[in-house]
Amino acid sequence: MRTRTHVRPERSAVELGRREDLADGQNPVVPKRSPEPGRRAHARERLGRFGLFAAPGLLVYVALVLVPIAIATGYSFTDKNPFHPPTQWVGLDNFTGLASDGEFFTALRNTVVVTVIVTVVTNAGGLAIALLLDRRGWLYNALRSVFFVPVVLSAVVVSVIWQAILVDDGLLNSLLKQLGMDHPPGWLSDPGLALYTVSWVIAWQGLGFCVVIYLAGLQGIPQELHEAAEIDGCGPLMRFRHVTWPMLAPAVTINTVMSLIGGFKAYDQVQVLTNGGPGPGTTSTLAFQVIQTAFMGNHIGYASAMAVVMLVVVAAVSVVALRLLQQREVSS
Repeated sequence: MRTRTHVRPERSAVELGRREDLADGQNPVVPKRSPEPGRRAHARERLGRFGLFAAPGLLVYVALVLVPIAIATGYSFTDKNPFHPPTQWVGLDNFTGLASDGEFFTALRNTVVVTVIVTVVTNAGGLAIALLLDRRGWLYNALRSVFFVPVVLSAVVVSVIWQAILVDDGLLNSLLKQLGMDHPPGWLSDPGLALYTVSWVIAWQGLGFCVVIYLAGLQGIPQELHEAAEIDGCGPLMRFRHVTWPMLAPAVTINTVMSLIGGFKAYDQVQVLTNGGPGPGTTSTLAFQVIQTAFMGNHIGYASAMAVVMLVVVAAVSVVALRLLQQREVSS
C-alpha cells in the first residue's frame, strides 16, 4: 500500500502569531480592514446617481434662468435697441436714468401695494379657509379641490373670466343694478379702484396654494398637543394661539415668501384687466413696465436695467422676510 505524504502548507505570520496568542491564553489580534475604500465607492455611487437625476433640472435652470439673467445684466449697461444698431456701452447711464424716472417709481409704488395686498389676503384668507376645511369627510375633500382649481389655471384665463365679471356692464354690476344700486362702482375703469381690483384677482388665484400649504401644516400637528391643551382648560382661541400658530411657522414662511414673489412679478392680470390703465400708469407694475419698455418702446437696455433693479429688490425682500420668519420658527 502506498503511504500518502501530507505536505503541510506554510503558515502565514499572522496565523502563527494567532496560534502563539492562543497558547499564551491571550485573545488573538485580528487586523481589521479599513472600511474607507468601500465607503468612498458608495459615496461616489450615490453622488453619481444624484448627478444623473439632478442634471436635467440643473441644465434647464441654467438655460432658462441664469443665462437670461446674465444676458439682461449685460444689456443693462448698453443702449440696446434692435432698430437702432450698433449697440453702445453706456455704463451706469440706464441706472442713473431710473433715479429720475417718474413712471418707474409709479410702477414701483404700485408693485408694493399689490404685493402687500396679495400677501395679506392670501395668508389671512388661506389660513381661515384651511382651519374650516381641516375636517374629515368627502365634502371637505371636494372643497379642497375646488379651492385649488384657480392655482392650476392660466393667469390669462383667470383674468379673462374676472374681466367679464368686473367690467362696467359685466355680471357684478348687472347684479348690483338688479339689487337697486343705480351707479355701481367702476371696478376696472375707476382710477381709485382699479389697482385694488387687480390685486384682488391676483390674490384670489393664489389663495388655493396657501390653503393647501396651511392644511398640510395643520394635519402635521400632533393631536396629543390639542388634547393636552384642552385638558389644561384652554379654549379654541388659546389652543390656536399656543399650539396651532407656533406649529404653523414653517407653513407661514413658505406662504409669505411665495406671496411676496408672486406680488412682485404680477404682469398677466395687469395686461389683461387694465393694460396699465385706466389712467397713465394707474395699475402699471414693475414687470408690466419692463415688458412695455422692452417690446413696445424697443429700449432693451433701459428695460434690462429695470429688470436688474427689480431682481435685486425681490431678492432683498425675500431674504429679509425669510430670515425674520426663520427666526420665528426657531423661537416657536
